[in-house]
Amino acid sequence: MPRVAVLMPVRNAAATVRAAAASILRQTERDLALVCVDDGSSDGTAEVLDRLAARDRRVSVVRGPGEGIARALNRGLAACDADVIARMDADDVAHPRRLALTRAALEADPALVAVGGRVRLFPRATVRGGMRRYAAWLNGLVTPALVARDLLVEAPLVHPATAIRSAALAAAGGWRDGAFPEDYDLWLRLSAAGGRLTNVPELVLDWRESAGRATRTDPRYALARHVALKCAHLAEHVLAGVSEVALWGAGETGKAFSDALRERGIATSLFVEVDRAKIGRTIRGARVISHEDVAVVRGLPLLVAVGAPGARDLIRDALSRAGFAELRDYRCVA
Repeated sequence: MPRVAVLMPVRNAAATVRAAAASILRQTERDLALVCVDDGSSDGTAEVLDRLAARDRRVSVVRGPGEGIARALNRGLAACDADVIARMDADDVAHPRRLALTRAALEADPALVAVGGRVRLFPRATVRGGMRRYAAWLNGLVTPALVARDLLVEAPLVHPATAIRSAALAAAGGWRDGAFPEDYDLWLRLSAAGGRLTNVPELVLDWRESAGRATRTDPRYALARHVALKCAHLAEHVLAGVSEVALWGAGETGKAFSDALRERGIATSLFVEVDRAKIGRTIRGARVISHEDVAVVRGLPLLVAVGAPGARDLIRDALSRAGFAELRDYRCVA
């Protein structure tokens, strides 16, 4: 049994899959298996994968009918026989020590169930500001405590940079197929089950950015789907038994959270705002108060739902000065 099984779903990636696979087969961690799931490709992907398997006995190919990434991952998972399952995408490039670094982190801390690492977006000319900010934020989450703090801000691990304990993955039931991002859903479920997540501080993956990537074209990765997934997690775990919350942010992001929480039976009692044009108004049936009066929300769970770049750090500073402790008194959800 190899120490690491690398699971790589592939669909119509004949132009990039060879380089992606080569970056895995050249890892300093040599004791590995590369399980490629050809999910109904119609280009030359199947032939490329067959040649790879013929040249390196560590490569195996699983055929799928074109059922989507979550089902393809579970199909490939059934062919993996290792204590650690690492994810890889067919258009990215892994750094040589990626598997060794993430596996070592799992071995060093039995409480960890999934470990990612820092990523670098490429090609640079195609990288937009939003993705650049996301990568910079994620690359700072290099301890379990930081990941736990920011778990509901955005997906805190990059899926194709991650190594996961197979036992934890099996206990979670693998990946779920639904109207939500399958990777973020998995991180939330692993965390809810008591597992810890982190990123190693080293660069482990060159992560390809393109206009056609699923995060831009697939509705499961849209903002509304992320909000709905976060609110489902909040209602089931963090806010279980809670009927009312306060929201910092009465803009579009805050209103989206208010709506999604209401569908889960949780009302918004107050909005907290810095925008003086909104203070004193009623939005979604809730009064908007000034951030200067934030002390009045004590006793209510406070969710910070402001998507503007840089706002989260300013709000954290203001709440700290007001005596609020993060995770105890409030959580950032955007």
